[in-house]
Amino acid sequence: MNHAIIEVINLKKDFFVGDVTVRALKGINIQIREGEFVAIMGASGSGKSTMLNILGCLDKPSSGEYKLDGISVSELNRNELAELRNKKLGFVFQSYNLLSRTSALENVELPLFYNSKVKARERKERAIAALESVGLADRMHHMPNQLSGGQQQRVAIARSLVNDPVVILADEATGNLDSRTSYEIMELFQRLNTDKGKTIVFVTHEPDIARLTSRNIIFRDGLVVKEQMVEDRLSAADMLKSLPLGDHEI
Repeated sequence: MNHAIIEVINLKKDFFVGDVTVRALKGINIQIREGEFVAIMGASGSGKSTMLNILGCLDKPSSGEYKLDGISVSELNRNELAELRNKKLGFVFQSYNLLSRTSALENVELPLFYNSKVKARERKERAIAALESVGLADRMHHMPNQLSGGQQQRVAIARSLVNDPVVILADEATGNLDSRTSYEIMELFQRLNTDKGKTIVFVTHEPDIARLTSRNIIFRDGLVVKEQMVEDRLSAADMLKSLPLGDHEI
């Protein structure tokens, strides 16, 4: 049995707005095992974004426990959290978060600058390999404004892979893309999961995107209200074949 990459035990998160306490998470229990492709779903205000920030070591819970690859996150200081984030996690955001005046290759290299054990030559080699793995070998010297939205998201995915993280956290990663490009990006995520064994946690509010993952965790009002395996899981490659051909390239 694959070991648990993510363990969340009775996790709570409160925010204080003036004299009002907002209970964003009200006692969450989640386990995500190595090699899973999980969608976290829920309406705006359900707690899914708060949960992702905690999973990404960008915020700390008010109480409860979070273990990432066996490490108790709540016991770490700020510097240790930053190091854990850099070594264990890859992030993909809805808005790509690329540096605008920096080439695709240099954007992908960026996380490796924080790893003193990786020298310049290896850094470049790993970034090139990551871009090749997402189908952008011929675009690595392009600037973000020379790339389509789908290509920019592929650069962001390559950047998330370059440190060989134990889990990729994706936040509405298809939210700014049209249907065809969304399925092309999801096909890439499915290949990373099935061929490379990458553990992926994908936040989405789109049911058709969630059907491309293997398990759905549904949030409502700061609670997990449902967990389910995806029956008749869809293939993004098959979905692409069913769409009329477009004239754009990603």
